Amino acid sequence: MNQRKRIIIVGASGTMGTYLAGAFEKEHEVVRVASKSGDYQLDITSPEAITDFFKQVGPFDALVSTAGPTYVGPWNTLTDQEFRKGVEGKMMGQINLVLIGQHYINPKGSFTLISGALTYEPQRHFANASAANGAVNGFVKAAAIELDKGIRINAVSPTVIEDSPQYFPFFPGEVPVTMKQLEYGFRKSIFGPGTGEIIKLY
Repeated sequence: MNQRKRIIIVGASGTMGTYLAGAFEKEHEVVRVASKSGDYQLDITSPEAITDFFKQVGPFDALVSTAGPTYVGPWNTLTDQEFRKGVEGKMMGQINLVLIGQHYINPKGSFTLISGALTYEPQRHFANASAANGAVNGFVKAAAIELDKGIRINAVSPTVIEDSPQYFPFFPGEVPVTMKQLEYGFRKSIFGPGTGEIIKLY
């Protein structure tokens, strides 16, 4: 039986975050964080905002991120400015949650970031997401060997999820990940012993 934990979910208003918050709140204290709603509002592209957030929220046992905007669009119109959406959002936003959050998380706590199958199986219009996902995965593996106090870090890497049918046409032939599969990928990261793992759901 898992001991009751205080779990922060960043991206709690999105499809994945909403489901995970509902699943975990039955057993644990869940702190919902989103850009415009939730218990706390947070712009993850701002290191200053992240620092202020952690000072307000206080100690916690686990942080889950399902957040991180990226640019979706045709390759031949992709520009530096558009590409930075994923760099500043899904990549640096999540990285800063860990770089800053490590000073506030309880010993033996865990960070779980979101990447995705696009790292390994790119699809049209998602070059920005593929690059950001790859950077997140590399960061997770590197951070795992340096975090102290027994703090763990993993990434959950799903393909398209069943509750986001609007993306199905972009992933031809992919079997959508069920929400229950997604939940158990995050459970493995939060409650399991592993660190530095990319938990692939595809």
